[in-house]
Amino acid sequence: MSVAIVVDRLSYSYPSPVPGRDATWVLQEVSLSVEEGEFVSIMGPTGVGKTTLCLALNGIVPQSTGGRIKGEVHIYGLNTKLQPVADLAQLVGIVFQDAETQLFNMSVEAEIAFGLESLGKPAEEIAERVDWAMALVGMSGFKDRSPFQLSGGQKQRVAIASILAMTPKILVLDEPTANLDPLGKAEVFSVVRELRQKRGMTIIMIEHESEHIVEFSDRVIVLNNGRVELEGRPASIFSQVDHMRKIGLDVPQVSEMAHRHNQKYQTHFAFTQLDETYQALVSRLDGK
Repeated sequence: MSVAIVVDRLSYSYPSPVPGRDATWVLQEVSLSVEEGEFVSIMGPTGVGKTTLCLALNGIVPQSTGGRIKGEVHIYGLNTKLQPVADLAQLVGIVFQDAETQLFNMSVEAEIAFGLESLGKPAEEIAERVDWAMALVGMSGFKDRSPFQLSGGQKQRVAIASILAMTPKILVLDEPTANLDPLGKAEVFSVVRELRQKRGMTIIMIEHESEHIVEFSDRVIVLNNGRVELEGRPASIFSQVDHMRKIGLDVPQVSEMAHRHNQKYQTHFAFTQLDETYQALVSRLDGK
């Protein structure tokens, strides 16, 4: 596999709201890499720099935000401080938690086509890509509907489709279901599941619901106080129950159960999903 993302000792602070006073560093010496086709989830308490890190992946930080930056971010070898944001947007597509901040056209078709039109793509290619992206997120048949007449889950799926139509190599999802009801969450995660299982896209997802992280992620990165505090496979991260509690993050219920079982019986279980929990406990009862 080739390396898609390299973040090397990245530190960043937004412009200070008080003239003459230095702003706080939101990110501090963050280093990580993501391979092509990998699904990486980012966790962390509010205000630790998760969104800022994602914005640095397509050059919005610092090119549009200003502020101070140290270190480097490379996307397929391209330095994000030097490449135009418009060019980087074709490599890294970002979907934010509030879909309405990304929707402004009068129809779903126009919304999904907007980015392609801005790039000057031929009309025939635009039509093909719009139809493809709508089908991919399960929104075929909504082409003429106003985005603002859709449910929350449908709006988020349109926002994802508008990014997918640009065919980026990397998709960044910034808490894509944070403002949705259970039905809306299910709709969005069905799309994520499709992209993960059948498309093999490189995906970075900021998420706080650990059960979803376990379902999709190859690796989990935990940010705290602007730094990478934990990094590893989901089973490794969620087995550190006390550490996660100290940071203020939840773990899957089965990981919590494994932790209590280990404390009581001196075992070494690291459960993340219900089926593996059941099999392990049944085998233990059977004496295997």
